[in-house]
Amino acid sequence: MQFDTDSEDGIAIRTVLADGDPLARRSLRDALRHDGIVVVAEATSGREAVELTAFYRPDAVVMDAGLPGLDGIEATRTIHERSPGICVVLLTSTHDDAHGLRALRAGAAGYLSKDVEPHLLPRTLRGALEGEAAISRRLAMSLVESYRRTPRGGSGLRPVRSELTDREWEVLDLLASGASTDDIARTLVLSVETVRSHLKNLYRKLGVRSRAEAVQEALRLRDLVV
Repeated sequence: MQFDTDSEDGIAIRTVLADGDPLARRSLRDALRHDGIVVVAEATSGREAVELTAFYRPDAVVMDAGLPGLDGIEATRTIHERSPGICVVLLTSTHDDAHGLRALRAGAAGYLSKDVEPHLLPRTLRGALEGEAAISRRLAMSLVESYRRTPRGGSGLRPVRSELTDREWEVLDLLASGASTDDIARTLVLSVETVRSHLKNLYRKLGVRSRAEAVQEALRLRDLVV
């Protein structure tokens, strides 16, 4: 389902909504529109959300985490890998912190309860677009605990929003540990050619030319450079 793509002043936030429940979509749409946020399209599944996001290139996506077929987290992962600049906020009916951490790892800028007051959603979305984390205090504490458990040197720690895919971060972590291309291939059960392809891609995304530069840039992204 699609809607008008422009506001009167031409600078409103453009958003795609994704929820299998038409009543939920209506409630979200009304709340966003009341605050001047333009809903350019609505999706009923994760796959449709990915397709509509690719077509409309909105500023943000507000999506149910429990969508049928391709769920909200996997849809977020796909959207983030293709267009890391698009802000995705997931809404959930569960209170599973592990699920929330997976969502953030997939590239979501926010993970909120579906019980959030509708009138608070526009403000939360605007904050997420400005770089604020749209998460509960409980999930924030889980992130703190996860950080505390991170091995010295930052292995396994990844920025919530990054152009690198999960696989590229795995390759980079092994690279930082001193593993050779052959070692990485054996550990991840990949061909050497595939590892080299991942290395080439992550070098390009990080804007570096060598393994040492890639490791240093990873440390900078993790705020662990001393």
